[in-house]
Amino acid sequence: MSGEDPLDLAGVWEQHAGWWQAEFTEGADVEYAEQILPLAARQLAGAARVLDLGCGEGQIARLAAAGGARRVVGIDASAAQIGEAHRRGGGPGYARALATGLPLAAASFDAAVSCLVLEHIDDLDGALDEVSRVLRPGGRFVLMINHPLFQTPGSGWIDDHVVDPPEQYWRVGPYLPEDVSVEEVDAGVRLPFFHRPLSRYVNALAARGMYVTRMIEPAPPARFVAMAPQYADAATIPRLLVLRAEKR
Repeated sequence: MSGEDPLDLAGVWEQHAGWWQAEFTEGADVEYAEQILPLAARQLAGAARVLDLGCGEGQIARLAAAGGARRVVGIDASAAQIGEAHRRGGGPGYARALATGLPLAAASFDAAVSCLVLEHIDDLDGALDEVSRVLRPGGRFVLMINHPLFQTPGSGWIDDHVVDPPEQYWRVGPYLPEDVSVEEVDAGVRLPFFHRPLSRYVNALAARGMYVTRMIEPAPPARFVAMAPQYADAATIPRLLVLRAEKR
């Protein structure tokens, strides 16, 4: 696994584990610290057995353990991430595995969470098969992804100088076609994003007996919007989508 091919997912995350840990953990990222982690804590509250799918270095798994879950397991395909998760400790257990082949017993979790993971996985159906298998009846799945409508490939702010005075608006890229794009999210860090319309997620969940009971489209946190003048209008564009589904 060289990591040179952006679609070699395990290799990519092995190569960029240090970048992720430096940029998105221990308060380094405003959206994680002020939006994602509080949302995850609220949606996982009360669950005694929690699976963190695509756990990275384990910050959501540690959050679940600190919130009172008796058993927390983090799964990630990257050895570098799992190694760092073990080093940081905090209570959860960790294992290296693919999302499509979890080394876990059926119906063994009250809740599962997947944060900014499934949009990087090509086999969505295989991953959801496994989530459904390990959740007990009545268990919940908290799915957090980049918003599939507003964060489509090619989306972004457009300055329209044809009109007078000039206007700025948010362009939505091709929404309905499923596609994969490779984006340079930082210098030398190229990640694959598998775009799928919202209906693809909702219908795939329902096909596995997991029905959406809550949908959250949070505005970006105020400190993120204040970071740069060009972010001012971003307060009206959700970057994150949270689906909470319950298994029947």
